Amino acid sequence: MPEPEPIIVLERRDDVVTLTFNDPDRRNAMTAAMGRAFAERISGLAGDRSLRALILTGQGRAFSAGGDLGMIQERADEAHARPGLARRGVRDFMRAFYELFLSVRELPCPTLAAINGHAIGAGLCVALGCDIRYVAEDARLGLNFTKLGLHPGMGATWTLPRLVGPERAAELLYTSRLVHGAEAARMGLASRALRAADVLPAAVETAAEIAACAPIAVRGLKRALARSEGASLEDQLSFEASEQSVCFESDDVQEGITAARERREPIFHGQ
Repeated sequence: MPEPEPIIVLERRDDVVTLTFNDPDRRNAMTAAMGRAFAERISGLAGDRSLRALILTGQGRAFSAGGDLGMIQERADEAHARPGLARRGVRDFMRAFYELFLSVRELPCPTLAAINGHAIGAGLCVALGCDIRYVAEDARLGLNFTKLGLHPGMGATWTLPRLVGPERAAELLYTSRLVHGAEAARMGLASRALRAADVLPAAVETAAEIAACAPIAVRGLKRALARSEGASLEDQLSFEASEQSVCFESDDVQEGITAARERREPIFHGQ
């Protein structure tokens, strides 16, 4: 018998990897098994110095419909049967579940979410964990936790206000309102809204642009952007100077300067 298709598909083209949620019959609902497979893929890529960008997308019509309802029902039944007593176990399960999918934030290279279709609840949260998001114009996006009777999770209350501002985040989270891709882009949830067929190609094109830049500089830039929210200007200036000093030691900066003088595209080797 043929082996079943992996629930997380990995494809590599040059220095760019695409990971695809591959459970289209269930609209890529997020289970613990999918999370473990996803985290394993991310762990295998985290130490790959040749990786320059990662794209995350979904197979079929949805990016991800969010947390699997069967899994949510199990946690609800467990907690309801033993009020208070089961709280720690449920809390620890959910915390570990978040970490499986948000492991994408630990990659040292830039990450792009190609939101090809609906991204709901935890499905949207994992996309919010990426550096850049492109979305299908007719996709529906939202954080529907309160309509399930749940407090938002998987970093929703941290990532969303930073992208769209606290007031708009509050409106979306309180109401569980869904928005179409075009509105999502206007409010800052995504960089671009495109036809569904164009979302992944656009992400691939941007990933190739990133991959053509100096990887030492790009990885340092990702670290700088990640820390900037909590840093003062003076602190950030010191960090930038430190990262630049590392780049000045590299062969890549010599290549970048030479290419600029010769009016050609640079070829960087990450050294």
